[in-house]
Amino acid sequence: MFEHFMAFAARRCRGAIYIAVFLTAFVLQARDWHVAAGALNGDGSAERPFATLQEAVNASRQSSGPHRILIQSGVYYDVSVTLGPQDSGLIIEGVGPDAPVLHGGIALTNWQASGQFYTASLPPLPAGRAWQIRLLLVNDESRPRARYPSRGEFPHETTFKVPWMSSTGGGWQRPPTDEELTTLQYRKGDIGDWLEVANAEITVFHMWDESCVGISSHDPTNRILKLSPKTGHPPGAFGVQKYVLWNIEQGMLEPGNWYHDRVRQRVVYWPKVGETMSALRVVVPTQTTILHLRGERNRPVRDVTLRRLKLAATTVPLISGGFAAAAFDGAIQLQFAEQCSLEGLTISGVAGHGLKGGSGHRQIRVRDCEVADCGAGGIYIGGEQAEIINNHVHGIGRAYPSAIGIFRGGRQCRVAHNEVHDCSYSAINYGGLSNIVENNLIYDCMKVLHDGAAIYMFAATNCILRGNLARDIVDTGGYGASAYYLDERSFGCVVESNISIRVNWPSHNHMATNNTIRQNLFMVLGDAKLTFPRSTDFTLERNVLYATGKIRVEGSQAVKNWSNNLFFAESGRYEWVTLNQYSARQMVTNPPPGVYTNRPLLLNLWQSNARFHANSPAHALGIGTVDVSQAGRLPVK
Repeated sequence: MFEHFMAFAARRCRGAIYIAVFLTAFVLQARDWHVAAGALNGDGSAERPFATLQEAVNASRQSSGPHRILIQSGVYYDVSVTLGPQDSGLIIEGVGPDAPVLHGGIALTNWQASGQFYTASLPPLPAGRAWQIRLLLVNDESRPRARYPSRGEFPHETTFKVPWMSSTGGGWQRPPTDEELTTLQYRKGDIGDWLEVANAEITVFHMWDESCVGISSHDPTNRILKLSPKTGHPPGAFGVQKYVLWNIEQGMLEPGNWYHDRVRQRVVYWPKVGETMSALRVVVPTQTTILHLRGERNRPVRDVTLRRLKLAATTVPLISGGFAAAAFDGAIQLQFAEQCSLEGLTISGVAGHGLKGGSGHRQIRVRDCEVADCGAGGIYIGGEQAEIINNHVHGIGRAYPSAIGIFRGGRQCRVAHNEVHDCSYSAINYGGLSNIVENNLIYDCMKVLHDGAAIYMFAATNCILRGNLARDIVDTGGYGASAYYLDERSFGCVVESNISIRVNWPSHNHMATNNTIRQNLFMVLGDAKLTFPRSTDFTLERNVLYATGKIRVEGSQAVKNWSNNLFFAESGRYEWVTLNQYSARQMVTNPPPGVYTNRPLLLNLWQSNARFHANSPAHALGIGTVDVSQAGRLPVK
């Protein structure tokens, strides 16, 4: 038959390209494989679907040609599937009235009353797997883990007074010792001899990250906790002396709390008012990753599409996550992947990251996804020519506050039209080469940690930040919180046509060189500051800064070109400060040439559609309306 087809194709087609098209259609027979929860004795057909995604993946590998796996609406448990180079071209898509829910965990049903609490024994796991429960889902909602204290933090008494020399400068002036990385002295009266070390975990807060580790021993007499594994920075570093305890009975302080009683191999839960345990669907995670696209350096996984799926319930190991909690896995994990698309996904209720890429990525597309309620970060995808577009990222850093909404960076990537909010640290951190971060809507970030921003760029070269709207970011102390932040080794970047509203520190620039800030509108309630410590060769042109308090510019000597800027402080107070390293050297109150202190006559003040009155001096300075009407998510097509 094949020989007859070849002869037919040769007679009927003119040119090799047509023969190739016919051959492709003949040889590569695309097929759909079907999956339905609870199915029995399936063969993958629509009439007899497989019960699990893994069965469908195995079947698709047995035949050539591009395939789709169609997962019916339903709930699937203990899912952990790895796709490799042999799965290139595969489409996995949810179908039916609702997106299918892929849990990286199992349901607990054997609940027994124990006073006001309920307990459920944990079943044994397969060989090589151990229970590490750092998240609990109840009716698809994550519930707060037992925390002591329930709000805020305890102060501790450990100090570490070694200077930090900057990340570029190598970190600490001398390396911390193992003793310094594993010892914390708490305040008298905060912890008693009741502490059950085998269950307890501790978060030690630093400046821009934290360490969540275990406790190996407790000396109540000297008020000493020995920590294991080692923390990322010593307790007390940067002058931060705060900690909280997790996963102990003393942290069961309100309904909805739970903890993993490792000593007795059970989960303890305090039902909310009106909850009946027999009517609840309680899921404990068994996996750190649900879907893993894992290629090889010389053989990447290519052209895989994941579409319209819901993923929930993953866990993380007890390790110090480091900056951005980057040591943890994502519910979807990628390594050596190219030209893959993640579309219309919902990821929520995970202990680690939502999406995370490792090494060797090219042209990864993340579109129209919602990533929410994550113990760690949201979308950690970078590499070459990545597109992170039109996603909703919120509820980030529930357990690991150094986590970031959208993070990674790379080369020639685009981060656009995302809405990012409710973040414990920076909303977007995307350094690298020739990246574009544009038209994003950001608010309510920097809620816990310090030295970050709505958009933070580290070691960014020739990157563009434009058309973004950052609003309502509160500075909680420490090294502060800003709207747009160019940090160490950022060079040749342009920050233009952005707006910030009610962010007192609109622009922070540290150890950055030869960058341009232009045509931005900063509206500050209270005192405003722009800062340029250890920076050089900046250009500021056609920016408008309005503040109800004073305006302070630190490191003003870093700006070599001021051109047609309009700064207005309602208080009439202006401070132009030159710096020696980080210390003030001299302050003057008169603006430099190129900065005018006239009232800008803004209409729709404090709104994203603010514009200038016809009589505004902005017009004569060539300052146009800053249009951020496209900031945030667009309608999904």
